[in-house]
Amino acid sequence: MDRRDFLKQSTLASSLFFVPSFVKAFENVATSSLGYKRLVIIQLAGGNDGLNTIVPFNNDDYYRNRPSIAIQKNNIIRVSDELGFHPSLAPLKNLYDKGYVSIINNVGYPNPNRSHFRSTDIWQTAVDSDQYLQTGWIGRYLDVYGNQPYNAIQIDDSLSLALKGQSINGIATKNPKVLFRTSQDPYFKKVLQYYQDDHLSEHNLGYLYKTMISAESSAKYIFEKHKAASIKQEYPNNEFANQLKTMSKLINSGIETKVFYSSLDGFDTHVGQPKKQSRLLQTYADGIEAFVSDLKQQGSFNDTLIITFSEFGRRLKQNAANGTDHGAASNVFVIGNHLKTPGLYNELASLSNLDDNGDLKYTIDFRSIYATVLDKWLAVNDVTILNKKFSKLDFI
Repeated sequence: MDRRDFLKQSTLASSLFFVPSFVKAFENVATSSLGYKRLVIIQLAGGNDGLNTIVPFNNDDYYRNRPSIAIQKNNIIRVSDELGFHPSLAPLKNLYDKGYVSIINNVGYPNPNRSHFRSTDIWQTAVDSDQYLQTGWIGRYLDVYGNQPYNAIQIDDSLSLALKGQSINGIATKNPKVLFRTSQDPYFKKVLQYYQDDHLSEHNLGYLYKTMISAESSAKYIFEKHKAASIKQEYPNNEFANQLKTMSKLINSGIETKVFYSSLDGFDTHVGQPKKQSRLLQTYADGIEAFVSDLKQQGSFNDTLIITFSEFGRRLKQNAANGTDHGAASNVFVIGNHLKTPGLYNELASLSNLDDNGDLKYTIDFRSIYATVLDKWLAVNDVTILNKKFSKLDFI
């Protein structure tokens, strides 16, 4: 079979841009070492405005700097005498009242970068703002403690840097059925049959061959697990909820996946923020409520921890377009049934003592959250993965 024909005609060839490259790695790591606890990570992509998410409704600086976009006191869902949820987050408040939510305020990192791409890379690689890595923190977790690509799955068409390791990557798929069908493409099968044994060294395609074998076996395994699972909860009819539904089916299938990654896009609210953010937060809260309900009904919520972050917050002062510009520190939601400190983990940073750009100063390094999750939830060596020691928090 002509290799060029394969590359031109095979649908799998194009899909390999979405299914990350695989290599054989750490086969001596027993599956049992992965344990049973699962971590779900959700990014509110675009830079969610944390101040209009967890609202300081008794703060004059907040209302003075946001004359037309501030959330009015009578609309806020209060959680303390100072802070409250955006009104669209009522479903999240229901989980909060049950002790399932911890709100960590003022999360960021030193010398914050206000570029979407760079700040996302910093969060995904867990490095200082002046450092660059080609591996993500979840990918490095896979390098040391994983043994298959499907030990970390991103519910998306493409793989984030967070799930890319040195020797093993996670896998990205929105639809396990489509992924499996792609792996069964006739050209894919032909090239596997052709480039075996004596042809392998001749065409120097050993790496490609191993990549495709891993892709095929992972796609089959994920599809079979997904197909055999079910859901017990009705989900909203939107893309984000569909991602969570897929995730729930995989979790409840007993798949050997430790980390799931997903995102909700659209939070770059420079213009017309109030309606746009309200809609997005409603989408997030409705989806999370259905997801948690599904996990609870199937007995898997106790072993699932959900972390929601955004790559940065927004500036305190609103702009001229009824929106907010890129900021720095923001809030992180931790959702689970084993929280040591449910509720408000810490208070909001001062709105009168801002950084030189007019942004909230961080008080908690996001890598302390990672270190806590790695150490206390996934029970692995956080320093090995983060390449530095960070203080642990007490939310789990």
